[in-house]
Amino acid sequence: MIVYLKGKIKNKGQGYIILDVKDVGYQVFVNPIQYTELEIGQEIEFYTHHHIREDAMDLYGFNTLEDLEMFELLLSISGIGPKSALGVLAISSVNEIRETIAQGDSSLLTKVSGIGKKTAERIVLELREKVAHLVSPGQAGATASSDEIDALMALGYSLQQAREALKNTDSKIKDSGQRIKEALKNLGK
Repeated sequence: MIVYLKGKIKNKGQGYIILDVKDVGYQVFVNPIQYTELEIGQEIEFYTHHHIREDAMDLYGFNTLEDLEMFELLLSISGIGPKSALGVLAISSVNEIRETIAQGDSSLLTKVSGIGKKTAERIVLELREKVAHLVSPGQAGATASSDEIDALMALGYSLQQAREALKNTDSKIKDSGQRIKEALKNLGK
């Protein structure tokens, strides 16, 4: 089992890099956000998941051990494969994913291509107790509803910007319209 690699990026392909580790090339799949940040010739280290199927043996690389652990938790859900799990890690930070799962909110997960509402709800149901103890009490603030996020995204803001702006709104405000107004004020600063 290959769990860690350190080497130089030799080349990049569609969603993967070729990592030269002491003259041995490893194909390592990475999430799309991480992929755009990597450059040929860059020295990098990865925690890896060695995914073995009857027709393939693939390596998936992660910058942190907590990213790898979240990836493996997602793979433990029936119907979630490596590409969907990478997609989840590409939409937000691991802490934010944990927080939304712990609060029972599946709206973030439905933003991932290939994950519908039922699958997102199954992920939340199966992982809620597993991640609840990993979320610090200070993180358990008000979460943004899918409609609030969609409204801000319709105005041209990214998913990350919308979630962050809504996270910074006053937790006493319960009305969605008011939360969106305050989030727009936060975005304007």
